[in-house]
Amino acid sequence: MAHSTYRESNSKYQQQMDPSKYVRYTQEQVEALERVYAECPKPSSLRRQQLIRDCPILSNIEPKQIKVWFQNRRCREKQRKESCRLQTVNRKLNAMNKLLMEENDRLQKQVSQLVYENGFMRTQLHTVSTTTTDTSCDSVVMSGQQQHQQQQQNPTSLHPLRDDHSPAGLLAIAEETLAEFLGKATGTAVDWVQMIGMKPGPDSIGIVAVSRNCSGVAARACGLVSLEPTKVAEILKDRISWFRDCRSLDVVSAIPAGNGGTIELVYMQIYAPTTLASARDFWTLRYTTNLDDGSLMICERSLASSTGGPTAPPASCFVRTEMLPSGYLIRPCEGGGSIIHIVDHIDFDSCSVPEVLRPLYESSKILAQKMTMAALRHIRQIAQETNGEIQYSGGRQPAVLRSLSQRLCRGFNDAVNGFVDDGWSIMGSDGVEDVTIAVNSSPSKFTGSQYNNLSMLSTYGGVLCARASMLLQNVPPALLVRFLREHRSEWADYGVDVYCADSLKASPYAVPCAKTGGFPSSQVILPLAQTVENEESLEVVRLEGHAFSPEDIALSRDMYLLQLCSGIDETTSGATCAQLVFAPIDESFGDDAPLLPSGFRVIPLEPKSDGGPTANRTLDLASALEVGHGGARSSGEADVANQNVRSVLTIAFQFTFENHYRDSVVAMARQYVRSIVGSVQRVAMAISPSPLHSSHLVPKSLPGSPEAVTLARWICRSFSVHTGGELLQPDSPAGDAVLKQLWHHTDAIMCCSVKMNASAVFTFANQAGLDMLETTLVALQDIMLEKILDEAGRKILLSEFSKIMHQGFAYLPAGVCVSSMGRPVSYDQAIAWKVLNDEDSNHCLAFMFMNWSFV
Repeated sequence: MAHSTYRESNSKYQQQMDPSKYVRYTQEQVEALERVYAECPKPSSLRRQQLIRDCPILSNIEPKQIKVWFQNRRCREKQRKESCRLQTVNRKLNAMNKLLMEENDRLQKQVSQLVYENGFMRTQLHTVSTTTTDTSCDSVVMSGQQQHQQQQQNPTSLHPLRDDHSPAGLLAIAEETLAEFLGKATGTAVDWVQMIGMKPGPDSIGIVAVSRNCSGVAARACGLVSLEPTKVAEILKDRISWFRDCRSLDVVSAIPAGNGGTIELVYMQIYAPTTLASARDFWTLRYTTNLDDGSLMICERSLASSTGGPTAPPASCFVRTEMLPSGYLIRPCEGGGSIIHIVDHIDFDSCSVPEVLRPLYESSKILAQKMTMAALRHIRQIAQETNGEIQYSGGRQPAVLRSLSQRLCRGFNDAVNGFVDDGWSIMGSDGVEDVTIAVNSSPSKFTGSQYNNLSMLSTYGGVLCARASMLLQNVPPALLVRFLREHRSEWADYGVDVYCADSLKASPYAVPCAKTGGFPSSQVILPLAQTVENEESLEVVRLEGHAFSPEDIALSRDMYLLQLCSGIDETTSGATCAQLVFAPIDESFGDDAPLLPSGFRVIPLEPKSDGGPTANRTLDLASALEVGHGGARSSGEADVANQNVRSVLTIAFQFTFENHYRDSVVAMARQYVRSIVGSVQRVAMAISPSPLHSSHLVPKSLPGSPEAVTLARWICRSFSVHTGGELLQPDSPAGDAVLKQLWHHTDAIMCCSVKMNASAVFTFANQAGLDMLETTLVALQDIMLEKILDEAGRKILLSEFSKIMHQGFAYLPAGVCVSSMGRPVSYDQAIAWKVLNDEDSNHCLAFMFMNWSFV
């Protein structure tokens, strides 16, 4: 009886629980719910009730049960994505483990070979010391050298029956190239040394090594990508799409090989990185084939009299360069994707360039950064774009953004090199050889512009380029280019910007008289795209114009630049140079908008130090101010990596001109580039590290010292007179100590000019003030008071201005202002007071923003 009662109560309990927790959905109900889930994975309560009303098949299900179904469905989707992610990571780790095991085997063989050679040399030395026969070490070496010289003098003696101009002869050269390349790719033919800072991992650039004690320069890299081998091969063969220094690549002829492969004769030209060197070209044989293990192989080498094969005539303005056996080994990866081995081995003939530039052509590390790692990064970029891992702004496709970056870089390289076959010709100088003026009058130079209208070709003169190169000492390239990017007003002229912007329109603006900083403007940088490791960024810059008088209103308008910035992140591996390239664009520029790039390129001439990055350096001229009590930096803490480091700066600016304005544009361009050179020299002197003296660095003084000391004394004295309080500690000593305490005050203190009929411009700020404004002492004078205050702040200041001038000070309520980079800054309270000089005359207006922070 008790058992029967228990079963009845248990049955009633299940009947009560089943309708609320255990629901078996029909196939039609699941399909209806799946359709809603595809549109809205997390529907609201109203949406679920509407779903029940619209779908009769769901009428027997309560809203709570529908909510539970969507929760479970989201949980299953999350688990599925996480499972796929873990499987992908597992495949990457397995492939990377395979690569590391192969690399470990290679290193073990290398160690064994070195041990064997060491023992052999010990035996030889012992034999030489105990014998006097003719089998001495010198004789063995001489006989080996004679044999090598005989092979060099008669290179075809090893293959007396080979016709190097026939398909069979070319195939023999290709097979030799394949064997030599595979020896380098597997690490046995060249003594490879892993690059410092390149840590292998599933999401890293890969395993990168450079050569040691081999002819020319060589680099080797291994990496993983989530693309199939055929797609990877297609990308790598299109070298012009990822190798930024490649000017042209032409496949002269293609011959099918008997084993299913393809032999191609390729002619390639690469740009010179600076105006001080000549461009290079290659004449190579490229062999593409499949190996027995399913791998895809692409190898390449130069054809010359020593290697056989047809030779190409030399090209003017180019230095023929030899490519030793190089290429790509692409192996399919289990579960999809590819394992890539890349080898680049080139002899640049460094003797043909000035001695100061030879490090650019003698460094295997630079080759690895410019070619080997660039290829891997490009493939990874495309792989992540294909998989949807990268989000782009502006509604433009990734291929379009890459095309814009490529066009900016190519246009700047064309301007720097100025090839004759492109239509460039050098104009005579004005007696000083510091700036070179080149003119291109070809109508096709400015493709897509308004000058392609036939009715305007009669007035169109062409494109003019003013370029210059200079050597810099002890200036970090990334720091210099970052300063040029963030503080355009330090070197640019607004009138010249207007002229360049109007070159996109039908009627160019009158030629300006270049004067750096002659017209104030502020800039807003809008990010557009970045590469995988943020080593390069594409952005749109809006230049905001300002007018001081009614006659300047016509000039006061916003302009836009498309800008490419690379190499400014010093923590990124593989940055060979720092570069800032920009071109004026219309407000709504199209994908094929005309671009006329100008900009800067800074290339270090010595390899980087193995020490830590220098990204923590600031641009403040007073950042090294000695503060006592451990504030002075010792010589051990100095940035030794930047000591005695040379770099070459290349500047190139392009302008369009009309025939009757050519001489005026030439004069303006020459003067403008010279003014830019002067500005860059001043900035370089400001940001270069101080020389070492004894055990401490010489501290950099504040600008205007001893004027700065006097200004600090006026600020503190005026604050005390007007408010009755003390800005600094009451027992503060006089002299430099006042300036140092003011400089390190926790609140943001800044001064601005007070002139009638002129905007208030900042003239001084302490360290907290510079941090709040996100600027430097050099660029502080380009910031106006009205630009950092919001509408409410300007109204309050205007209402309190008479009180400040009459009473001497005023308290301003909490508010929000804007830094020079456009970031909002909140503060709890502000004080404004008049700063009086020794004659009790108004000198400037001081502000102190308390408890400020970025919003």
